[in-house]
Amino acid sequence: MDDDKTVIVNATKGQIEDFIASLLWNDMQNELESWKEGFDAEMRSIVGEAEEKNPSTASVLLHMGDLSGRANAVDYLLSIPNVFLQILEEQKDDNRRNKA
Repeated sequence: MDDDKTVIVNATKGQIEDFIASLLWNDMQNELESWKEGFDAEMRSIVGEAEEKNPSTASVLLHMGDLSGRANAVDYLLSIPNVFLQILEEQKDDNRRNKA
């Protein structure tokens, strides 16, 4: 990662682990998973709508790409606590290397 774009995690490993185990994170995960279910339902409806509305191939592909991008964004949001833990671990390893 570019030095200019280095992510700084201010939380401790314990704080992140507590957050992962929290009811708040559980509620957030449930909400985000329901979004993904909605995206899947919308994806499944494309064929039926295409039959009725006769959209262009480009329009259908753009819609499918949009839905895929939304699902990917939700997947990333769901992974953020683990990404933060990984960043902290990498920073710890870097500090060990710098001291050696």
